[in-house]
Amino acid sequence: MSKAFVFPGQGSQAVGMGQALAEAFAPARHVFEEINDALDQNLSKLMFEGPDDELRLTENAQPALMAVSMAIVRVLGEEGNISLDDKAAFVAGHSLGEYSALAAAGSLAVADTARLLKLRGQSMQEAVPVGEGAMAALLGLDLDTAREVAEEAAAGDVCDIGNDNAPGQVVLSGSTAAIERAVEIAKEKGARRAVPLPVSAPFHCSLLAPAADIMEEALGKTDIAAPSPTLVANVTAASVEDPPIIRRQLVEQVTGMVRWRESVLYMKEQGVDALIELGAGNVLTGLTRRIDRELTGRSVQTPDDIEALLKDL
Repeated sequence: MSKAFVFPGQGSQAVGMGQALAEAFAPARHVFEEINDALDQNLSKLMFEGPDDELRLTENAQPALMAVSMAIVRVLGEEGNISLDDKAAFVAGHSLGEYSALAAAGSLAVADTARLLKLRGQSMQEAVPVGEGAMAALLGLDLDTAREVAEEAAAGDVCDIGNDNAPGQVVLSGSTAAIERAVEIAKEKGARRAVPLPVSAPFHCSLLAPAADIMEEALGKTDIAAPSPTLVANVTAASVEDPPIIRRQLVEQVTGMVRWRESVLYMKEQGVDALIELGAGNVLTGLTRRIDRELTGRSVQTPDDIEALLKDL
C-alpha cells in the first residue's frame, strides 16, 4: 500500500485552526512560535482568535495554512517518530500547499517558507487592484469545455483556467468583466452551476505576472534542497526533485494552472492508493474521492486524527 501526503490551499482556513494542536502538543506550539518569529507577527493569535476577515487576507491565510500543516508534520515526527520519507512515495500541495509540501519534505526551511508565503500573498494582492480580478468555479463541465468558455469569455480581457480540481470542477481566473461573461457562457454550455468565488485576487492567471517576478527574485535568494519524499508539482502534474527546476516551477505556478486532478491521477499511476491530507479542512480529501473512487482519502487536522494516524502508520 503506497501513500502520498497532500497539503491544502487557500479557502481551508478558519478561525480556531491549529489551537487544539497547540494545546495538545509542544512540537506544534514550537512551529507556531517559529513562524511568529520569522514573520515578526503574532500569526498564531490571529489563527486562534481571528478576526475572520483579517485571517482571510491572502498574506495571512497562506502562511497560516502552512503553519497548521507543518505543526502536524512536526508532531508526527517528534511525538510519533514518523518520517514522511519512510511512509510515503510523494508529497503534493494545492497552490500554496505546494510550499507546505516542500517544507514537509525538507526542501524549504519553515521560517523561509513562512516569509515566502507572506510575500506571495502580498504580491498577488498588489498585482491586481481589488475589484479588477475575479474567479469562478464551473461545476459539471469537463476541462475542454471549460477551456472553450474561457476563450469565448476573454474577448480581449484575461480569462484563464486557474485550477483543474476534479472531474466537473474547473476554476476560471481573470479580469472581473471576463469572469462575469464566463459565468453566463458556462451556463449556456451546460454547466450545472457557475459560481463566482469570494477571493480577493485572481489567482493562477496571467494578470499575476508582476507577482511571479517578485517571487522569482525571492526564490532566487532562498535555499532549496531536494525534497524527500519527491514532490508532484502543480504546473506539470509530474514528479520533480531537482532544486533549480523546483524554483522555476514555483515561479511558473503563480500564473499557471494548478493541475490537481492530473497530479492525483499521476500519483495513482505510480502506485499510490491512499492520499493523507495534513492540515486545515478536508477539501483535498473530498476531491480525491471525486477524482478516483479507488483512491482512499483521509484528513488529518485534530489531535484525535493524529493519534489515529499514528496507530495506523
